[in-house]
This record gives sequence, structure tokens and C-alpha cells, in this order.
Amino acid sequence: MYLANDKRYDNMKYNKCGDSGLYLPAVSLGLWHNFGDTGVYSNIEQMCFTAFDNGITHFDLANNYGPKPGSAELNFGKILKEHFMPYRDEMIISTKAGYDMWPGPYGDGGSRKYLIASLDQSLKRMGLDYVDIFYHHRMDKDTPLEETMGALAQIVKSGKAIYVGLSNYDGPTLEKATAILDELQVPFIINQNCYNMLNRTVEENGLKDTSTKLGKGIICFSPLAQGMLTNRYFDGIPNDSRVRTDGRFLHEDQVTSERMENIKKLNEIAKDRGQTLAEMALAWLLHDGKITSVLVGASKPAQILDNLKAIENIVFTEDELKIIDELTK
Repeated sequence: MYLANDKRYDNMKYNKCGDSGLYLPAVSLGLWHNFGDTGVYSNIEQMCFTAFDNGITHFDLANNYGPKPGSAELNFGKILKEHFMPYRDEMIISTKAGYDMWPGPYGDGGSRKYLIASLDQSLKRMGLDYVDIFYHHRMDKDTPLEETMGALAQIVKSGKAIYVGLSNYDGPTLEKATAILDELQVPFIINQNCYNMLNRTVEENGLKDTSTKLGKGIICFSPLAQGMLTNRYFDGIPNDSRVRTDGRFLHEDQVTSERMENIKKLNEIAKDRGQTLAEMALAWLLHDGKITSVLVGASKPAQILDNLKAIENIVFTEDELKIIDELTK
């Protein structure tokens, strides 16, 4: 039986999510990898305990997280039932729909049918009546934006989600979606996008600036660039690395000698700051106050504890920021 640590909030920093009244921990736990059927359940359990015991109140999932799709929600639902239900009101649980989930024309995209059906399935897998945040997982050019936003409105009005979010949107589409959701009086509060020192897409497509202008929060996934912003690849590509074992999100041609030399220079900056490279990469995302939370993944509890050290120092000098930009842009 899990027993909550009464001091779990003492060292966590909580940031206001845009203009809403919701606060999220500066570090959130993403259940994208390592929480599905290929994970060891006892380890998954301990990672969730470690996160919650250290002030990570936000657990982020999606319908297709696994592998296999749905298995991360099933495992998390079991942990909720066995250990966390007494603490449900102290937790933020989010899930998403938008990518391919089941066969046929109704298991993908942004249609009203897919989003509502998918959330019903997610709630059943997790044993919940509602989630705190439900995201549309990606832009869908084949579905009218009005239909997708209307589905999110219906989901909130039905009581199945408290807030809604958008994931993998760009600035212009975000602005259009916000106008529709405002008219429908939907509590849209947050964007989830890939963002790290090596991937500046949200700076280039207007998402970061537009979110700030509209008073929406931003939560970043892949903050460590699939492990490149750690010491994982300093001595080449390990056989057990994601490049070798998966290859979907990090490819061998991305781990170039030139890029690794620049990353090693980043590591020297981190050392001078008294941080690991991973800690500095997370701190860099939080330094300007525009990012609400960073989503960290983990394969063992110790990694979660290591990542939490990032919030101890998120202040950068102008020289540090300039050099980081020179090495990564």
C-alpha cells in the first residue's frame, strides 16, 4: 500500500498555467515510453510513487501510449485504483486523442466521433469519471477546426474533462482555435509541443509567442531531445539506445559528429553552472517564464530525481544564453 509523503510539495515549484487558475509542477511525468506492456509493472509503480512523493502532481498520457497503444493508460489505471485514488484531487491527469488508435476511418484525426469515443475508452482504461486535461493531439487538415473544437466543448460540458489543451499545433492555427473555443466558452488553457535546445520549431512557427499573447500555458515534451541532451551519446551510439532499439523518433543521421561536438560544449557550460547537461537543458526551457512545465520521461525512479534538480537553478546569464543559441540554432 502506497503512503503519501506529507512533505512532497516542499521542494517543487508550481507555475500558473497561462491566465487560468490552474498551477502545474515545473516538472511533470510523461508516460509516453516505458509505461506500457514492455515495462516492468513494479518499476512503473515505483516511478509513479517517486514522482508524486516529490511534488510531481501531473501525469501525462495519451490514448496510444504504450507500447501497445492503450497499455500505458491500463497500467496507470491499475496504479490509480490500487494506490492513488485517495489522492485523486491532488493530481492532474491528462490524456489525448488525435493519432492513429484503432482500425478503420473513425480511429484517427479530429472528428467529433473519434475524440469523444477515444476519451470514453481512455476513461474506462484508467477507471476514471473525468480527466483534468484532454488534448487534441495534432492538427487535422481533413476535419473542420470548428468540428474538432466543438467536440472539445461537448467533452467539457459532459463533465468528462475539466480543461482542454491542444498539442502539436502551430501559432496561426492556435489563434483560430482559441477564437472558436472562446466563443464556445471552453476552458482551453495549455499547449503541448516538442521543444528543446535542438528543436526550436515553436519559436519558428509562432506557437510560443502566440501562446504567451493569448495567455495559454505551454508544456514541452522531448525536452532532452530523445536523450541527445544528456551524456548518453558522448562516446558513440550505444547498442541499447533508442536509435538502435526504436528508431522512430531519433535517427542515426541526427547524431552527427559536429552536433555531438557542440553538445559536449554545452556540457562544459553545464559543468560551470554546477549542473549536468540534462539539468541545464530542462532549466533552459523554464528560464524565461513562458514555459509552464517540462514533461520528463523515465525508465527508472532515479532519473526522475535527477531531473528534479533542474529547478534548483533556472537563471542564465546573457552570455550563457548567447553561447547556447550559437551552439544549437
